[in-house]
Amino acid sequence: MTSHAFAALAHIPILVLPVGPIPRAVFEKYAAEIRTFDSIRLGDIPAGMKDERARFMPNPLSSGYLYLSYPSHPPPPRHLPLSLFRPSHFTLGIIGVAACSSSYSIASAVEQFENTVLDISPEGSTFPLAKVCFAFEDDESAGSTGLGDTLPGIVSIPSVMGNKKLYIGTLLADLCSHILAELGRVYQVLESPVGNEYLNSALFPTLPSPSEMPLPLNSGNLGLLAYSSQPELDSSGLATPNIQIKRSSTAGPGISHTASFIHRQSTLGPPAVKKRASAIGAVSSHGRLYKVLGDFFLLAGRTEDASLWYAEAIVLFKTGQDPVWHASVLEGMATVFVLDAWSVGQGFQSSVSNNGNKEPWADIYEQLSQAVALYHKAPVPSELSQDHSLLALTYCTAVMRQTSLLFCIWSTKGWGALAFASMLQPGSTSYMQKTTSDSSWANLERLSIVSGVSRSQIANAVSQAHGPWLLHLGPHERLTILQSMANIYSCLGYRRKEAFVLREVTSCIMDLIVCGREENDLLRKSDVGSASIGNRSENGDEVNMVGKGAVGVRPNEILEGNQSILVLLIRACKVLGVDLEAVGVAKAADTSSEVESGDSNRPSTEDLESLADAAKEPFGWSELQVGVVREAIAVAEALPDPLAVARISLSALRTMHSVLASSDQYHLYQTAGRALAAMRRRGDAPAVEYWAGHPIMSLSLLPLALHRLPIENLFSMLTAKSSTTDSLLSGITDPFLYNPRKSSGPQGKNLIVQGEPIELTITIRNPYVFDLEIQSISLSTTGVEFECSPVSALVIPPNTLYPVTIVGTAKTRGTLVFRGCIVQAPWGTAREFLLPVPTDADQDLFARRQSAVKCESGRTKYWGLDSRPWEKDRRRLSTLPSLKKQPQFLQCVVVPEQPLLRIRWTSLTHGAVMLYNGEESTIRLTLENISALPIDFLRLSFEDSTIGPAQEALSEGELSVFETYETEYDLLHRKAFSWRNDKEITNILPKQKVILSVTCVGKVGCAHGTVHISYSQVNREHEEQVPASEVFYTRQLSYPVTVTVYHMLECHDLRLIPMVDVDYDDIGHRTSNSVTQLLPEVDDPAEWCLFAIDVRNTYGLPFEVTFEREQAGTKSAAVPSTVPPGSMSRIMLPVRKFRLSDDQISQPIPTLSDRQFVVGKSKLSIEEEQAQRELFWYREELLKIVSARWKETNGDRHGDLSLRQQRMTLPMLKALRTDVVHVDLTLIVDSQDSSPQELDYIGGKYIASPNEMLYLRVEVTNSSLSSLTMALDLFFDPAEHVLSEGVLSNIAVGKLESEETRAVEVPLCFLCAGRFEIGAEVRVMGAPKDSRAGASRLCISVREDG
Repeated sequence: MTSHAFAALAHIPILVLPVGPIPRAVFEKYAAEIRTFDSIRLGDIPAGMKDERARFMPNPLSSGYLYLSYPSHPPPPRHLPLSLFRPSHFTLGIIGVAACSSSYSIASAVEQFENTVLDISPEGSTFPLAKVCFAFEDDESAGSTGLGDTLPGIVSIPSVMGNKKLYIGTLLADLCSHILAELGRVYQVLESPVGNEYLNSALFPTLPSPSEMPLPLNSGNLGLLAYSSQPELDSSGLATPNIQIKRSSTAGPGISHTASFIHRQSTLGPPAVKKRASAIGAVSSHGRLYKVLGDFFLLAGRTEDASLWYAEAIVLFKTGQDPVWHASVLEGMATVFVLDAWSVGQGFQSSVSNNGNKEPWADIYEQLSQAVALYHKAPVPSELSQDHSLLALTYCTAVMRQTSLLFCIWSTKGWGALAFASMLQPGSTSYMQKTTSDSSWANLERLSIVSGVSRSQIANAVSQAHGPWLLHLGPHERLTILQSMANIYSCLGYRRKEAFVLREVTSCIMDLIVCGREENDLLRKSDVGSASIGNRSENGDEVNMVGKGAVGVRPNEILEGNQSILVLLIRACKVLGVDLEAVGVAKAADTSSEVESGDSNRPSTEDLESLADAAKEPFGWSELQVGVVREAIAVAEALPDPLAVARISLSALRTMHSVLASSDQYHLYQTAGRALAAMRRRGDAPAVEYWAGHPIMSLSLLPLALHRLPIENLFSMLTAKSSTTDSLLSGITDPFLYNPRKSSGPQGKNLIVQGEPIELTITIRNPYVFDLEIQSISLSTTGVEFECSPVSALVIPPNTLYPVTIVGTAKTRGTLVFRGCIVQAPWGTAREFLLPVPTDADQDLFARRQSAVKCESGRTKYWGLDSRPWEKDRRRLSTLPSLKKQPQFLQCVVVPEQPLLRIRWTSLTHGAVMLYNGEESTIRLTLENISALPIDFLRLSFEDSTIGPAQEALSEGELSVFETYETEYDLLHRKAFSWRNDKEITNILPKQKVILSVTCVGKVGCAHGTVHISYSQVNREHEEQVPASEVFYTRQLSYPVTVTVYHMLECHDLRLIPMVDVDYDDIGHRTSNSVTQLLPEVDDPAEWCLFAIDVRNTYGLPFEVTFEREQAGTKSAAVPSTVPPGSMSRIMLPVRKFRLSDDQISQPIPTLSDRQFVVGKSKLSIEEEQAQRELFWYREELLKIVSARWKETNGDRHGDLSLRQQRMTLPMLKALRTDVVHVDLTLIVDSQDSSPQELDYIGGKYIASPNEMLYLRVEVTNSSLSSLTMALDLFFDPAEHVLSEGVLSNIAVGKLESEETRAVEVPLCFLCAGRFEIGAEVRVMGAPKDSRAGASRLCISVREDG
C-alpha cells in the first residue's frame, strides 16, 4: 500500500509500465501525460454492454467521477488473499508504454508487453482486469514503424497526432469501461453458491478456481482481458445463477445522513430473490457479499449504491462475528460520505452536518475510530502468520486513513473544498504543501486554531499505528507505514517523533539492503523474462563450484542508494543534537588547503575556539546520542560504506568528545582507522577533512632579546638633538586624557630583522583521551618570503596543551603576516587554521555575547528543537551586532639588517656606585662593534628609579601648580645620569672599540638606574633608499647601575628677617664670626634682610657647609660653617632687598613640559592666586642669589646642597621685598637753642627721657614710577604710656609724584621709662584695605638718665 490517501478505496489503480527499449526520459514524458488524468467523468465512460458486465456501468447522464491512481509497483504476491477484501489495493489495469521505431516493431512491443504482464502477475491472481499497450511513434521514424498494422492489445498513437492528451483520455475511459465490465464478471462468480461459500471460508478469502465452479469457465479469459481501439471485445456471458439475497431494509444504518442530498446515479438495486437449485452455501452469510458489492460500486463511482449495500452489510455484521469485514465496511462508508460531500459542496466552505454543535467531519471520524477499534480487537481464527500480517496491514491502513482525515482538514485550514481535494487526490493540490512548508511554531498553531484540529490530536491518531503489530508486516509494508508516520510528524513539527520513526525506517531499510546485497544472491530476472544463468541444482539451489584451495572472487558492491540512507540517518541524528556531517570528505580536485577560521558555533571574529566552547550549553541526552552514533556506525558498516563509517566516527569525536567515555573515544578512533585502512587496501585513498576540532590555541612571536630588538625612530631625530624634556616627561606631555593617534603609534608593531632567526610558539590542544598524532604543522604566512621548516610526527599527550616552537628567517624587508597554521591530522588533508588577533571591538563583542549567554542560561527556555546549541546561538546572538570587517592577523615588519654592539669593559665593580647626596662620579664604558656593519648613529639616554614615581605623580594631575613645577624641575635639572659628549662620538667601524664617560650624580631616592645606548647604521648608500617618510631603526644596549646615595645634610627652618629687627648682639652669640664680618656692609638696615637657615648633619662624619651670595649691586659673599655629626648649625647671610616688576610677578607659574591646558586643582581667589605667584617668583629669585655647597672636612669629596625644599611665607616676602613707598621715621627734640635735633641712635634704637616733649618726623617718598595719593597710620606700643597730638590713623599725606618726598610731624611724650616701639604704615588711597604701600618701625629706650 504505497498510497495512504483517504479516498484510496475509491481509486482504480492503474500500473504504467515501460515496454521494450524505450529511453527513460521518453517513458517519463508519456507516463506523466497519462498520470495527469486523476479522474474521469462517468458520462465519458463508454457503455453498451447488456449482460452481467453492465452491472457496474454508469448511466450516460451520470455526473460522478471515476478516480484513478497510478502506483509505482504492483502489490506483492503475499497480499493475494486481500484481492476480495480490498480490491482497490490491487492493480486493476495495466498500461504499457512503448516507443516504436524502425528497429522496434509493434509485434515486438506486443510480445514484450505480454511477457512483462505475466512476470508481474502472481499465479492464480484475478488482477489485472484489463490491460492495454500504448505505442507512441518516434518523431524521427514517422511512417516507417508499421503503426498501420492492427494487433489486439495495443493502441497506436502516431507522432503527427495533434491533441494526444485528448486521445489518451479517451483511451483511459475505454480502459476503465473494460475494468468495470470485468468487475461485473467477478461479482457474478462471487454471487454463485460456491463463490459465496469461498467468500466466507476464511478471514481473507480468494476467488475460487474455475475447476471448482458449478459451470465451466472456458468461455473467456477472466481477469486478463485485453482490448484494442479497433476491434470490439465480445462478452463471454457466464450463466451462473444468482444466489438468494435478503434485504432487511432499503437503507441500512450509517447512510441516513446522506439520503437527503444524494442524487441517484443508478437504478440498479439488489438482485431479485431467486431459489437456489443447490443447498451449497445456504448457511453462509451474505454480509461479505454485500460488502464486496459496495466496494465495486465505490470503485465504479456510484456512491449511492455503494452506501446502500454497505448499510445492508452493516446490518448483518452487527452480530459481531466478523469484525474485520465490519471495520472495512465502516471505512467504505466514510469514503462514500467524503465523495458525496465533494460532489455536493465543491468550492464552498460550508458545513454539511445536520448537527450545529458538532464538527461536520465528526461522524466520519467516529466511524473510522470504530473501524480501528474493530481491527485492533479482531481475533485471528487461524494460526497462519499470513493472516497476522494481513490483519496488521489492514489495521495500520485504517489508522493512516483516520490520520489522513485529520491531517487534510488541519493542513487545508478546515472542512471544505480544499480538504476534499486533498483527501481524494493528495498529490493533485500544492496548497497543502504550501501551508505545511512553513514549519514555524506560529504557523502550525495558526493552522490548529483555524481548522479546529490540534496537532496533538493528529499525532495521537497516527501513533496508533506504531506497536508490536509492525513486526507482522512485511518489510515493504512496514517501511511504507513508518515512512508515512515520519512524514506526518515532520509536517506537524514534531521533529523528535520524526527522528524516532526515522531510526526505525533506517532499520527497516537496512534489513532489505542486507538481504538484497548478499554476495551469493540470485540474479534478478531481466526485463524480457530471460532466466538467469548460474550453476544450480535440480531444486534450484546454488552449487558452490569453488573447490578447496581456490581463490574466492568478491563481486563488486552495489553502492546505489547508500547516500540516501545516510541522508536519512543524518536528518534523524541532527534532531537529537548529533551532527554526523561535522567532518566532510576533501575533494580530490581541490589542491588547495581548506581554510577554517573556527567552528560553526563560534561568534565572528566570530571567534576564538576556546571562548566559543565556553559559551556552549549541553543539549540532549548524552546516553541517547552515544547510542544513536553507535547505530549510525552499525548502519554504515552494514551497507558497507567505510568512508561513511570513518566520517561518522570522526564527526562524533569532533562534536561529542566532552560526553564520550574513554572507551567510546578509543573505539571511535580505532573504528575510523580501520575503515580508512580498508579503503586504502582496496586502492581507494580518500582524505577526510581535519577532524580534531580547533587544535591551535595560540600563535605568539617570542620577543627578541633586548639588545637585538629594533626600535623605530623618525628621521627628524637626525637633524635635531635629543630633547631631555621629551625623554623625561614623555609620560605627561600629552595634554589630552585620550589620544587615539598616540594609541595607534609604532609601539604596537612587531619588528624583526632581515636575515636573523626568530622563534614562534604554537600551543596545540588535545581534548581526547588518546594520543593525538599530528602528521605535520607549518606556518601560513603572506607578504615577504619567510623560510621555516615544518614540524612533523608530533604526538600530543591526552588532555594537554602542547607547545611547539618553530624557527624561521625573513629573507627580505617588508611586511610579514602570520595568518595561522597549516595542520594535518591522521587520515586527513592539510588544513589552514586562521588565528586572528582580537581587537578591542572583538573583545567587547565577545564579552557582550558571553554576558548574554550567562544571563539567559538556566532562565530562558527555548521551545522544541530551538534549544539545540546552533539554533539557540542563532536566536540569541542575532540581536547583537556582527563584525563585518576583515580580521586582523599577527603582523611583523621586517627591517633591514642592523649592526650589533656590546659592552666590552666598565669602570664599575659589579655595576654599583655609592655617592653622597649631590656628589658627582664618572662611569666609563668600553663599547665594541661585533657586527660587519658600521655604526654612524650613537645616542645615550638614561632612566633611574626617581623618574617613574615623578612621572606617575605628574600624570595623575593631583599635584598643585607649585608642586608640579618643583617635580618637573627636579626631573630636568637634577638628573641622576648625564653624558657630556665633548668628542661627539658617532662613528664606530666594525670590530672597533670606543670609550664613553657617563656622569652620575647622587640623588636622594635613586636606588638604581640604566644607561641606554641607541645605535644604528643610517646611511646605507649601497642599498635601496627607504621611501621618504620616513623612519629608520636603531638597536639599544642597556647597562644597569645600582646606586647607593647617603643623605647626610638636611636644611630646615628658612627665615628672612628685616635688618631693622635684628639684634646685633644676639647675632654675635648665635653665629660665627664670618657673619659679623659681613654686617658692616649693611649701610641702611631698611634696605637689607637677613637670610637664616638651619643645617643638620645626619651622617657620622663632619661636613663643611658654605652658603654663597651672588647679587647684583653687591659684592659676592660666602659664609662657611662646619657641621659636626648629629648636630645642627644656623647659617646667616645678609641679602639686599629687591623688588620685581609687576609684569614679572603677574605671570602664572610656568610648566617645564610642553603640556597645555593645565588646570589647577585648588580653588583660589584672585587675590590668593596673585599672592601665590608673587611668593613663587620671589623664591625663584632668592634661590638664584643664594646657593650652598658641602665638602668633607677631612676629605676631597664635595657636592651641592639643594635649597629647593624650602618654602617662602608672606612675612618672609615682606621682609625680602622693597616697598613701593619708602617711609623714614626720625625722633627730634628741641635743643637749648630751640633748634631741632635728632635723638641719639645707639645699637639700633633711640635713647630718650620720660616726660620730654619730642617730635616724630615721618618722611614719605614715592619710589614708584606713577603718582600716588597716600594716607598714613601710626602705631605706639604701649599706646597707654604715650601722649600724642592729633589723630594717629588716616593722616592725609597727599598726592606724591614719582620720587617726591613729603614729611609729617607728630608731637608726642613718653610718660614713663621703658622700651617703646613706633610703627608707621602708608596706604594708597583706593587700594584694598589690607594692602600697604610702605612701612617702617623704630625702637626707643626711655631712661631716667637719658
